Amino acid sequence: MTKSPSVRSKSSSVPALSGEQSLNRYLSEIRKFPILTAEQEYMLAKRYQEHEDPEAAAQLVSSHLRLVAKIAMGYRGYGLPVSDLISEGNVGLMQGVKKFEPDRGFRLATYAMWWIKASMQEFILRSWSLVKMGTTAAQKKLFFNLRRMKKQLEAYEDSDLSPEDVTKIATDLGVPEQEVINMNRRMMMGGDASLNVSLRGDEEGSGQWQDWLADDRPLQDETVADAEESQMRMAMLSEAMESLNERERHILTERRLTEKPQTLEELSQAYDVSRERIRQIEVRAFEKLQKAMQRIAGERLLPGVA
Repeated sequence: MTKSPSVRSKSSSVPALSGEQSLNRYLSEIRKFPILTAEQEYMLAKRYQEHEDPEAAAQLVSSHLRLVAKIAMGYRGYGLPVSDLISEGNVGLMQGVKKFEPDRGFRLATYAMWWIKASMQEFILRSWSLVKMGTTAAQKKLFFNLRRMKKQLEAYEDSDLSPEDVTKIATDLGVPEQEVINMNRRMMMGGDASLNVSLRGDEEGSGQWQDWLADDRPLQDETVADAEESQMRMAMLSEAMESLNERERHILTERRLTEKPQTLEELSQAYDVSRERIRQIEVRAFEKLQKAMQRIAGERLLPGVA
């Protein structure tokens, strides 16, 4: 029986990446971790999968930290600190190690790469703008490929795209042309700007951008109050309808409580009576309903009052 190659048993914790430690020092430290052979990687992955061995997981993570750093360098163009991208990528790497299945036959780097990229991309989308830049897979693909495609087309970074370029990008990425235009303009504007910025720089009394924003929607408390009142009225109506007999309920409902009311003629044929008789039943049912509603309202709004 052939023994697997030995793997370092000493603790392989992930180096800290903080304000006190420069990025260059971090990159220098992670180069010290050995690259695992396929057999070493397999044995460590099996140990973690079967026994949840934290030391095995730590060695798998530390041996792939250079992969995270390399991927992070590819996202430098979004204006975010590389250290933050690496930190997010490390989280993705840990998730990849946790879900890795060594018996499938491929290397951890191939599998973990997707978790690392997904983690970094979600971080970029969250950090680049408070308003979500992309909610669908196609929109995210557009966001992360637009700069590269503009460069290939030799389009100006800070200007609108030509109709031909818009069509080309939309076709290649499988998104509507209007989404390409909108995304390009939002990326040209950069990240979010504060609404508290003065309209005229630092000049006092110049007002702020938020002073020009108005929300014409109803106040939240008014919306809630209206909804509660509507629910109460519906409950009262349902209870009051119980005071009518079956024929009265049906005629009143068909005449006054539906989007397409039936005619007196249609109901008279259904009940084999005259149209005048249907009208009389409707009027009487409506009067009974009103009295029942008044009684129920009095009981609910003034409980204990006879």
